[in-house]
Amino acid sequence: MSRIGRKPINVPSGVDIKVDNTVITVKGPKGTLTRELHKDMKVTVEENQITVERPSDNKLHRSLHGTTRSVVSNMVSGVTDGFSKNLELVGVGYRASKSGDKIVLNVGYSHPVEISPEPGIEFEVPANTKIIVKGIDKERVGAYAAKIRSVREPEPYKGKGIKYEGERIIRKEGKAGKKK
Repeated sequence: MSRIGRKPINVPSGVDIKVDNTVITVKGPKGTLTRELHKDMKVTVEENQITVERPSDNKLHRSLHGTTRSVVSNMVSGVTDGFSKNLELVGVGYRASKSGDKIVLNVGYSHPVEISPEPGIEFEVPANTKIIVKGIDKERVGAYAAKIRSVREPEPYKGKGIKYEGERIIRKEGKAGKKK
């Protein structure tokens, strides 16, 4: 039995959950999330606990059990607390600024790069070298943070670029000089 899959999910007060066959809708103080789950997984809501059950012990059902439970748990915590990813800009002259709801990145190109958020995603720029991506859907927050990081990924020689907060860049040694 999956150790993660068999754990029940506690539902905080103020969160409303509806399950229609394979579609689960979670409504909370920060918003609403809807997701279609695999048809074989059975999600039940009893009082203020959600349980995920699998029909058999074959490999597909075992692999889906913990994943489904984690997805539903992330939906519940997303509509109550939300998720955020922090990014840092490393490099001389690299900076970010907020213009309306979009962010403008100056990261060594001949032009500034503008990134607009889609609905449900918001950006914060507390300092000109820090960006915070916030939202209620963990998957989309991570995808947007990766999209911003891909504008100028950290390079291994000087470590310049956009990196996640706390990410360690493995450095390479530069070109060795000629021996005479």
